[in-house]
Amino acid sequence: MHARSVQLGILGSLLWLFAPETPAQSSSGSDSETSRRIRAAIASDIRTDADTARDANRKPLETLSFFGLREDLTVIELVPAGGWFTKIIAPVVKDRGKLYVALGPLDDVRALKREHAELGAIEVSESGRDLTFGPARAGAAVRDTSLGVTGADLVVTFRNLHNYRPEMRALLNKAVFDALKPGGVYGVLDHSRRHMEPNSRENGRRVDPVQMIKEIQAAGFVFEDYSTIHYSPADALALEVGNPEVANQTDRITFRFRKPE
Repeated sequence: MHARSVQLGILGSLLWLFAPETPAQSSSGSDSETSRRIRAAIASDIRTDADTARDANRKPLETLSFFGLREDLTVIELVPAGGWFTKIIAPVVKDRGKLYVALGPLDDVRALKREHAELGAIEVSESGRDLTFGPARAGAAVRDTSLGVTGADLVVTFRNLHNYRPEMRALLNKAVFDALKPGGVYGVLDHSRRHMEPNSRENGRRVDPVQMIKEIQAAGFVFEDYSTIHYSPADALALEVGNPEVANQTDRITFRFRKPE
């Protein structure tokens, strides 16, 4: 059997140690109102050719459905960067829900707000200034680690957790827990690395799936489910994610956590 297939089987067994016996499934069916809204957002003229070129790789409909996106939710997107997912989430929730963006450079999202009123009201949170990609500053008091939002239904982050040092991920996961209402969902997507593999230049932008589960559970979350939407047998987990041999076809974790009721 191929070594990559063996690893997936072992990893699957490890993940089920953390998951409930009967994992909950997304309530967004293929013919739901939310799915229709997501499809319409994907087809929107707001999205550029560069955006749509990545649809097959990023699978926005499947990913957002798995995370449980609905049109009536209050959503927080962490580190939205250029707003690739923002352009899809915002139109879905603009009439009955709310989208907040937080952390990281937010100028691209501010520009989207100015240029595309049809996206609806996107709120930019200025909180969380101490939740940085780098290590905590030696001797510095860490004060601003709130996302500036409470009572959210869903927090999502796409390929960002690998940028944070472990001590910062702990603060971030606690901030997400505090921002969510009881029963709220934390959706996490990131590039996979081998379980318990030592840090190297090649895996610096990858995360250990089991480590991520343990860290997020430590913040108080329940690990609810995982998906193989972004399983990629073409990625042997040996190369840096930007390497042309694996770029845009990396294997990625897709996890759903829930804040206890």
